[in-house]
Amino acid sequence: MQQPVYNEQEQFRRNALEQLRELGIDPYPAELYPKNATAKEIVEKYDPEQGNFSSVTIAGRIMGRRIMGAASFIELMDETGRIQVYLNRDQICPGEDKTMYNTVFKKLLDIGDIIGIKGFAFITKTGQTSVHAQQLTILSKCLRVLPIVKEKDGVVFDEFSDPELRYRQRYVDLIVNPENRETFVKRARIIATMRRFFDDQGYLEVETPILQPIPGGASARPFITHHNTLDMDLYMRVANELYLKRLIVGGYPGVYEFAKNFRNEGMDRTHNPEFTCMEIYVAYKDYEWMMDFVEQMLEKVAVAMDGKSTKKIGEHTVDFKGPFRRLPILEAIKEYAGVDIEGMDEEQLRETCKKLNIKTDPSFGAAKLIDAIFGECCEKHLIEPTFITDYPVVTSPLTKRHRSNPDLTERFELFVCGKELANAYSELNDPTDQLDRFRDQLALQKKGDDEAMYIDMDFVRALEFGMPPTSGMGIGIDRLTMFMTGKSTIQEVLFFPQLRPEVYR
Repeated sequence: MQQPVYNEQEQFRRNALEQLRELGIDPYPAELYPKNATAKEIVEKYDPEQGNFSSVTIAGRIMGRRIMGAASFIELMDETGRIQVYLNRDQICPGEDKTMYNTVFKKLLDIGDIIGIKGFAFITKTGQTSVHAQQLTILSKCLRVLPIVKEKDGVVFDEFSDPELRYRQRYVDLIVNPENRETFVKRARIIATMRRFFDDQGYLEVETPILQPIPGGASARPFITHHNTLDMDLYMRVANELYLKRLIVGGYPGVYEFAKNFRNEGMDRTHNPEFTCMEIYVAYKDYEWMMDFVEQMLEKVAVAMDGKSTKKIGEHTVDFKGPFRRLPILEAIKEYAGVDIEGMDEEQLRETCKKLNIKTDPSFGAAKLIDAIFGECCEKHLIEPTFITDYPVVTSPLTKRHRSNPDLTERFELFVCGKELANAYSELNDPTDQLDRFRDQLALQKKGDDEAMYIDMDFVRALEFGMPPTSGMGIGIDRLTMFMTGKSTIQEVLFFPQLRPEVYR
């Protein structure tokens, strides 16, 4: 078992911890601490003429201190911000041995310690709203040294800005870079806004299995695990689509789920093997209706962030107020790649990729070849929200055929700043057609495509009981949060992104 290694400063803090205990002070007390105010409330609302905040109890971390004999100042940070605390030895320890103050406060407390303060608000001679401490309680001793930013002669020290270190030690990042907390507050607001929007429409939030006997609903390589009691392999969910559509068969008019999905694929600035996806399915609707629905939803989400529908994403300013452009995929390829691929078979598509200098793999079928052309030639041009529509049947094994062209499907993907944000269909509800398409996917597996779908016979059976015309849509919450907060990497919007193991110290 690895043993932690402590440097000199960290060992000093451990020695201070033991001295506190020897003095009869519990550095980690169990009892409730009754806070009645926050730093932000006091700074913004204190009025000396009203005499409010005359008895406050606050708590937070020591983020700075200045010791000046019998009087000292602390910079205290809680979840809302920072406030100055004034301590006077004769008031903190009235009638007591002043060595307690000199020992505990001056020598045994340090930056990062969590303390409670009881006192009253006042304004210092320099005009700073502060709290005059009458009682100090140690609530948690900090045993590691916080990387508090300092600056001297224009040089910045101890800035906690290394991305990998911030992701590994998110708890430290949130302490010393509190502005990053707002990203995750906005993430929660995005989900709450979407949930309220769906609930107002009368749709039901549900939960579906994460461990599945068949990894259905998406073309993706799954994670595999083993159930000992059943002595069978199970797959971590790659998508929740097939289970949600079973619920539409069961009679619900609309269902949605915020789901953790897992895909055993590459990692980069926009992909993490564990991610959050919201999927929604609504009976008696089609993909045209869903495009309108998505426009309404995204405008509400954007406005919920800061009151505006426009967002700064990298060098672009994007407006999430509809209507969005609607562009069929074959027309997009013709517009941006300069080739007409309509009616091409697999070999013709492969030859087209060669002419366009697009790398492919021998296992690629027609669907992946079309994806390769679109991804290489078109995506980078789709900056403003754009619905790419009417995908060929070979690219969309779960989608209803287009009502006016049986070689196409009623599907759209929403692109923003060159990245896919949402995927939606008029759902395939013909069980015979669905089984044929599953068999086509099985043929791709045999060619070596490890992302091809599996045959789910229970789902086919569910369709045989009859699923009404339905529209479904999935949207990546992580990527949506990136767009709504202006972040350039998915790691910035995940509390704990996946990383290689570290050597612990």
